[in-house]
Amino acid sequence: MGIGKTTRRAFLIGSAAIVGGIAIGGYVVSRPAPNPLHPEEGATLNPFVLIDQRGVTIITPRAEMGQGVHSMLAMLVAEEMDLDWQDIRIEHGPPAKAYYNSALLKNALPIHAYAASDLQNTIRDVVGHAGKLLNLQVTGGSTSTVDAWDRFRMAGATAREALKEAAAKQLGVSASDLKTENGAVIAPDATRLPYTDLAVAAAEVSPAKPALRTPDQWRYIGKSVPRLDQPAKANGSARFGIDTKLDGMRFATVRINPRLGGKMTSYDDSAAAKMAGVEKIIPLEDGIAVVASNTWLAFQAADAVQITWEDATFPPQQDQIWQGLEAAFDTDANATGREDGDVDSLPAGATVLEAEYRAPFLAHAAMEPMNATAIYKDGTLVIWVGHQAPIAARDMAAAAIGIDSEKVTIHTTIMGGAFGRRGEIDVPVYAAKIAAAMPGVPVKMTWTREEDMRHDFYRPATIARYRGAVQDGKAVMVDGKIAGISCAHQAMARMTGIAMGGPDTAMLEGAADQPYAIPNYRIRGYLSDMSVPVGFWRSVGASHNGFQFDCFLDEMAQAAGTDPLEFRLAMAREEHAPSARVIETVRDMSGWTGKTPDGVGRGVAFCMSFGTPVAQVIEVRDESGLIRISNAWIACDPGIALDPRNIEAQMSGGLIYGLSAAIMGEITFDGGEVDQWNFPDYDAVRMHNVPQIAVQIVEAGGRIAGVGEPGTPPAAAALANALFDLTGKRVRELPLNKHFDFV
Repeated sequence: MGIGKTTRRAFLIGSAAIVGGIAIGGYVVSRPAPNPLHPEEGATLNPFVLIDQRGVTIITPRAEMGQGVHSMLAMLVAEEMDLDWQDIRIEHGPPAKAYYNSALLKNALPIHAYAASDLQNTIRDVVGHAGKLLNLQVTGGSTSTVDAWDRFRMAGATAREALKEAAAKQLGVSASDLKTENGAVIAPDATRLPYTDLAVAAAEVSPAKPALRTPDQWRYIGKSVPRLDQPAKANGSARFGIDTKLDGMRFATVRINPRLGGKMTSYDDSAAAKMAGVEKIIPLEDGIAVVASNTWLAFQAADAVQITWEDATFPPQQDQIWQGLEAAFDTDANATGREDGDVDSLPAGATVLEAEYRAPFLAHAAMEPMNATAIYKDGTLVIWVGHQAPIAARDMAAAAIGIDSEKVTIHTTIMGGAFGRRGEIDVPVYAAKIAAAMPGVPVKMTWTREEDMRHDFYRPATIARYRGAVQDGKAVMVDGKIAGISCAHQAMARMTGIAMGGPDTAMLEGAADQPYAIPNYRIRGYLSDMSVPVGFWRSVGASHNGFQFDCFLDEMAQAAGTDPLEFRLAMAREEHAPSARVIETVRDMSGWTGKTPDGVGRGVAFCMSFGTPVAQVIEVRDESGLIRISNAWIACDPGIALDPRNIEAQMSGGLIYGLSAAIMGEITFDGGEVDQWNFPDYDAVRMHNVPQIAVQIVEAGGRIAGVGEPGTPPAAAALANALFDLTGKRVRELPLNKHFDFV
């Protein structure tokens, strides 16, 4: 296994710096971040545990967008604190350095996670904690439970021991003689001291680092528990960002240049200003905002404003954008994600094949449209917004209106979907600008669906050119070149305000980091500098590489005359046993034989992303010329299954999201404007054409890995491979409804 010429050099330099203590500064990194919790009543035992007379509140500072992360993080604390599940309360908490995500940076290192040594994992962990210095309170990359696994359990354990020490002092006994149970400390004589009575005293205790519970002691971990957010979502009391209500609130919307990247030249608001209930029309650099007495009126008034726009800052037509991506192949490679063996030296008699694959731009299309509520008063700003990066949202909103970050309060709400879109800072920035223009008045800004769809930061379109070789039924060479626009460079520049550059290995994920023994294996990335706005989309680089790379492997299996599942399995067995077990599991679940009757097709796909290997088999049927996706089988290995039912839900949801994109997802441009306006133009699979889904979790005992995104990358490939099995037609571009008619 190699890590590539460019990345190997970067890795060696980085490792030396880390080991030598010159890159990060070990003392600064290890120093605890301040506890941001300052309750008026009760006490906080650490940044994650707050106790008052209402009970125990667990701070779960990651974006809850439907994936169940608040319940999973609470589970880790509750496991160590011996809390009764039904008594737990959860809050997102404030933006704070203490809530940095330690898993983001360590995943950015040029190390294939599946093959990392103990030393490399130690280096990754050290680097990850540098996220504290960068204020990386971010939800993304399927990292929430990876980051929380040790930190949240330790938070619960230290809180438990502090409570026992406080009880021991009160009772005059040794803490070792005490136990904890269902939110109370229990004395040898069965005296029960509730945590609520001990919290203030426990806050003054600094216990020694405790031992964490062993698996045989786990009460919650590994079991399916009721999600803590379910009751409120079922009875309608849950408050998403769009549900925010404040006294005296006004309502706003924006109309931003549809020719993306361009500014506003001029505007005429005379007609809109005369509409009863319209209170203010605010000019922005790239458009206007309308404030009115209700949201619908704001929408109508915004439509009434006549605006002259600048042109887009990139080639205006879709075919020109494709040409721009093609031109990237004529430049030097930006990154080499893998370089094993010598792809230019092949054994005599090997069969060589080549193919080009294309994946389109995609919208995030979260069900809850973009929104935020803000009030600016007496030099301070308060924002209610569902956001994946609250510190960045706070800082950029402050900068936008010229105040210090300390003057901004962010209330992070639950979210009706995000998929990466709510990690961008445009929504809180627009809300801040509107609030600053309406001092003392709370204003809820809501985007129309059309504004949302046409002003996204899209999944990059990519072109992948592959050359491969097979001999004696096996792969002997894969050489891949992938061209696209860097969402990492763009997104980080928007989040930090600093131009980004350097190798973008994220664009190669799902191709360069696959656990396959291929003796000659090279993957390189080529970047276009076109300014089409792109951003992180569910599973990032693996979202397109999962289709392009795996489908090319399917072509190689066909050229080798080998069963496509066995072709993948043989490569995985030599490289990574857990991945091989996942492929074996999906084979057994689906009853895979490699043979299908007339009118039925089956396809297999595999992708390891975010540390979790996932294999899928999809079955399609011909129903009088229409394609029905009848069944799907999914096997995955997240290392440690926190909550099996939640993992099944995430794998199923990831598959459905991937199928929607594969069948009908496509964003195109005409005149620099997005062609798609709303769901009729950008549809999703519906209940009647979602397959029957079976999920099986394999636990090989490895390090815990993410589950929010890994179900998406194999979906398009498994479906395309099934369609090839059914029809004999190999399609190398998405969406698939350009080539097949689906039920």
